[in-house]
Amino acid sequence: MNLREQKIFTESLLNWFSKSARVLPWREDPLPYKVWISEIMLQQTRVAAVMPYFERFMEKLPKVSDLACVEEDKLLKLWEGLGYYNRARNLQKAAQVIMEKHGGVIPKEYEELIQLPGIGPYTAGAIASIAYGKKRSAIDGNVYRVFTRILAEDGDITKADTKERIETVVMQCMPDDACGAYNQALMELGAVICLPNGQPLCDKCPVSAQCKAYAMKTQLSYPVKPEKATRKIEKKTILVIQDANKLAIRKRPPKGLLASLYEFPNLEGHCSGEVALEAVKKMGWNPLSIKELGASKHIFTHKEWHMIGYAIRVDELVKRRDNEEKVILIEPDETRERYPIPSAYSAYTEHFDIYLGNSNYDRKE
Repeated sequence: MNLREQKIFTESLLNWFSKSARVLPWREDPLPYKVWISEIMLQQTRVAAVMPYFERFMEKLPKVSDLACVEEDKLLKLWEGLGYYNRARNLQKAAQVIMEKHGGVIPKEYEELIQLPGIGPYTAGAIASIAYGKKRSAIDGNVYRVFTRILAEDGDITKADTKERIETVVMQCMPDDACGAYNQALMELGAVICLPNGQPLCDKCPVSAQCKAYAMKTQLSYPVKPEKATRKIEKKTILVIQDANKLAIRKRPPKGLLASLYEFPNLEGHCSGEVALEAVKKMGWNPLSIKELGASKHIFTHKEWHMIGYAIRVDELVKRRDNEEKVILIEPDETRERYPIPSAYSAYTEHFDIYLGNSNYDRKE
């Protein structure tokens, strides 16, 4: 892009954004704390899904100081359903650093922001530009997709040199006096117009005249990515163990996948009902009945869980001294405020009045 093309691109983009931007709570009142929380929530999650989570988070933890001292289980319960739970943990770690080293004020400078736990170049750029008006880029997957099409960039988008070429053009087009609006406009364009995995809405695009891919009708060729590695498949048998009032859950290990979250006891592999009943007996309970709950699949970044499940009614759920499984006995209603359970188990929670993610708030009494 030459200077004239850059100017036309930026003016067209900002004019479109000023008229068409979605009304979002973190845009209406772009305080640093709100921008930070929203950007972390929005990573790999759609805006529509994030909205209720953001509003609840702000209601329960309206200030950095609240986030810094909240109990981990309560924090993860607020995050339940968004996935990538380490993001929530890093939010709290960063809040604690902000309280200890920055007097409770989120830093203005990019160089300080990027030192906080869980804040990378994109989030630091977003906070600095949107909340503080600093001239910093905030380039996420949406923005990379937009510019690979604008430039017909055929380099591998996962490679550093390709990203650097795009970042250079992004900064060249950024106006001095509207950095935050420019960054948000690019994100918006990628989210609602320059769509992935399908036909982009080029007839509605404010910058299609500057788009090389559009001119060549090769929009779907960009961005260029390497083929994804095959995910490992793990088979599991989920045991929903209950008596008349209680359910059995257990806490996962403090490190690794879904660390410190709660789950149903489960077995490796796809087990028969007889094997499932025998496992429950070994846990120290007396099974009365068993019911198949069907199959479910959950996809993580590098693996897939292929699950089957059983609802097993037992005579009475009582705590055992030799609780090797570290099982906790709860009433389903307790999952309103406590016991964050990952959405991987949603197919098995919905049958038992367990309050998971948005369902915690969507249900009618």
